[in-house]
Amino acid sequence: MASNRVFMVAEKPSIALSIASVLSHGQMSTRRGSTEVHEFEGKFLGVHVHFKVTSVIGHVFSVDFPEKYQNWTLTDPLDLFQAPVLKTEANPKAHIRRHLSQEARGYGNLVLWLDCDREGENICFEVIDCIGHSNETRRKIYRARFSSVTEKDILKAMDNLVEPNKDEALSVDARQEIDLKVGVAFTRFQTHFFQGKYGNLDARVISYGPCQTPTLGFCVQRYLQINTFKPEKFWVIRPYIIQKGYELQLEWERNKLFDFDVAVMFQKLVMEDGMLVVTEIVEKQESKSRPSGLNTVNLLKVASSALGFGPQMAMQIAERLYTQGFISYPRTESTAYPSSFDFRGTLGAQVNNPTWGDYVQRLLADGYQKPRSGTDVGDHPPVTPLRSATEDMLGNDAWRLYEYICKHFIGTVSPDCKYVRTKVDFSIGGESFHCVGQRVLAKGFTSIMPWLAINEKNLPQFTKGEKLEVSKVDLHEGLTSPPDYLSESELISLMEKNGIGTDASISVHINNICERNYVQVQAGRKLVPTALGITLIRGYQCIDPDLCLPDIRSFIEQQITLVAKGQADHFRVVQHVLQQFMQKYSYFVKQIENMDALFEAQFSPLADSGRVLSKCGKCLRYMKHISSQPSRLYCNTCEEVYYLPQKGSIKLYKEITCPLDNFELLICSMPGPDGKSFSLCPYCYNSPPFEGIDTLFGAVKSGPSGKLGKGAGMPCFLCPHPTCRHSLIAQGVCACPECSGTLVLDPVSAPKWRLCCNMCNFLVLLPQGAHQISTTRERCPDCDSTILEVDFNKKTTPLENGETLYTGCILCDELLHSLVEMKYGKSFFGSRGRGRGRRGGHRGRGRATGKKVDPRMSFRDF
Repeated sequence: MASNRVFMVAEKPSIALSIASVLSHGQMSTRRGSTEVHEFEGKFLGVHVHFKVTSVIGHVFSVDFPEKYQNWTLTDPLDLFQAPVLKTEANPKAHIRRHLSQEARGYGNLVLWLDCDREGENICFEVIDCIGHSNETRRKIYRARFSSVTEKDILKAMDNLVEPNKDEALSVDARQEIDLKVGVAFTRFQTHFFQGKYGNLDARVISYGPCQTPTLGFCVQRYLQINTFKPEKFWVIRPYIIQKGYELQLEWERNKLFDFDVAVMFQKLVMEDGMLVVTEIVEKQESKSRPSGLNTVNLLKVASSALGFGPQMAMQIAERLYTQGFISYPRTESTAYPSSFDFRGTLGAQVNNPTWGDYVQRLLADGYQKPRSGTDVGDHPPVTPLRSATEDMLGNDAWRLYEYICKHFIGTVSPDCKYVRTKVDFSIGGESFHCVGQRVLAKGFTSIMPWLAINEKNLPQFTKGEKLEVSKVDLHEGLTSPPDYLSESELISLMEKNGIGTDASISVHINNICERNYVQVQAGRKLVPTALGITLIRGYQCIDPDLCLPDIRSFIEQQITLVAKGQADHFRVVQHVLQQFMQKYSYFVKQIENMDALFEAQFSPLADSGRVLSKCGKCLRYMKHISSQPSRLYCNTCEEVYYLPQKGSIKLYKEITCPLDNFELLICSMPGPDGKSFSLCPYCYNSPPFEGIDTLFGAVKSGPSGKLGKGAGMPCFLCPHPTCRHSLIAQGVCACPECSGTLVLDPVSAPKWRLCCNMCNFLVLLPQGAHQISTTRERCPDCDSTILEVDFNKKTTPLENGETLYTGCILCDELLHSLVEMKYGKSFFGSRGRGRGRRGGHRGRGRATGKKVDPRMSFRDF
């Protein structure tokens, strides 16, 4: 019966394994699927049932526009604000949707073990959508809420199952739709506008994001403060005294003066007096408070400032520690521990740790402290260690982050640091000076967190009214200095303060502005904006400052939070926000010349960029190759841009012209020893002349949506031209055994001749050292593959009597078959043929039609 079967889904395979191991007491069977499936018998809500546990791998779906809105050239970005959106499989090759649908058949109960945050709630409903409802009975759906994958937490979650939260899931849908439509509309417009005019932007796309751009704005704001800063001279009076053999410098109550003559006057008054009088001695016991619980934002700040990890890397390490069961869930906004938190048990797990076990033992023996009251957001407890580990178990980077998490937790339940602060005031020549000393009474939590320790400074003994002779009086000259570039840690604080992003997305936004070449991370994890980043922000400030200020994003996040709490309608929030941005977009387009003036002053026009490379087929004048991202050709006469593959080097191909449009062909050589080389016509690559060319190669992409240029991406090895010597028809040899592509002759691979698949990375190494290998117009009578002509080297020819010229099929001819070698593929048997099918109205090389294949026509012996 379906009611006696329980299907469970976790967010990651490792969590599914932990859940199954706990609930089955290790007595389970495991088999492979799209993700692993664990099955066992057990009890569910007091009834004996059969359990099946599997997982997704993050989001099952991603949000995108329908196909008709994907073309950058044909779609007006303004239309995107009102365009429909659809959900497509985020990772189609993993077949998660099919996997869940098949595995859930016949199971009447669904328990969702997704991460307990808004994203996890959204994935819950993605899983429900994949599975649908059972035919036999309406499936019962439960939600498990947990903060760690320990046995205690898993069993507690099973005893307290709830319903999934639809409102939280809808809040994620709202954010995804807003970010997609706003980001893609602005990105397409400004990329198309600026990359069509300037050659040295060094960015594939000029992207905009409702979170990403205000994040960049903080970095540029600091840059502008530094650049507009004007240093000023200042002067400080520094008297010194010698007391019991120690020289002591006193601090001036006025701190500093910006008038030299006045500073000299005060110096003379002090020197003429010459005697200091102790006017006051204040000794006060103070304490430095232990830290509150550790949340995600503070973890990221410490990882960047103290450990040198970028936010993205820090989160990846933390997530790995979580899935391995070493720490609790690392995405949390709370710094307050729940009242039920087991401090003794968590500390007890660290008693035997070789690094801090002794300290923990003393803490448990003397009695641990109640943690400071922090902020309870109601999501997850603060990040805490769950089990003990050593550096050998985790590796260097993971150990350093784990070590901090452990020491922070131990510090939260350690005593405060107690110290005595002594301040001695002096008077001389009518001016006041002082010195401060600090003496630690009890180290408290700073014993385990020494980087937060109080700096001790011992003062000599003074008595009130005591007179002391000044040993010297210096007039120190200094210069005011600008603030430093924003550090990642400071940027995270600003984002949190202004409501930009969430604990889950802050690291992503910072990573995005780095990858887009808007900022560069320099020594000390300082974020220095590039010329492109600075010009963009200054442009937004000229047209509409709201586009780069945090206020609008903060408002959006507030609205989304209302959706998550069920206090606002998802549809209305999305429509209201999109209407605002639609009006801003229209105004931005009308005012783009204001931003363009800044770009013109900073960057070189296309006409002045790049180097002369090949002839344009329209005007027969030479075009320039602009190698900075995105790689492209520019014809100054026609004022046309032709995008090229974004990886590999580009060269002219023997001044050969395309028979269709008279453009000179180019050779693109991909990087690496096994990188393929192929020819392409710049015009055909951007505007494929044949219908049915549905698989394009190496096109410039912008996230999940759209290609740059109309139909970018048709090289010669996809071209079905019937007579051109460089087309698929002429250079194709046989079907690829690994995919539905065709093996084509690499035109410039000599002397290491080879065939490359025009779809995947499959390679066939041909006889090495041959003078020449070329395709012929002949076909193999057995398999219809193209016959190759091989001109062997005289010294190494395998032919009898020193012959060098040989023709044959690499699949059917025994000699050639023995001389070829396969790379990047599995051997295959008779299920795939080597025949030539028909595709798109022209002769192509696809899969065979099922006839039995001769054993010689396989790569099984490679």
